[in-house]
Amino acid sequence: MSSILVRSLNPKDKSWLRQEAERQSISMEELMRRLVREKREKTECRMLPSEAFRKYFGPENGIDLPPRRRYGYHPIDFSEKLDS
Repeated sequence: MSSILVRSLNPKDKSWLRQEAERQSISMEELMRRLVREKREKTECRMLPSEAFRKYFGPENGIDLPPRRRYGYHPIDFSEKLDS
């Protein structure tokens, strides 16, 4: 197991943490584990904007989307001389 030390924790945050742990009848350490795990699970399950768009739009939901197009960078070619 690894350890982590949190320095300069706001006294109000520490007080809340202590009260919340006491309310749930668990240690402050266990409450922190649960909070970190909960936050990690929420962020891992977060949909990308493109996935959310596909979920709510598209042929399955009665909307025909245009085909995907790519826009790229095309460098300018200065090798040709212009006649003046």
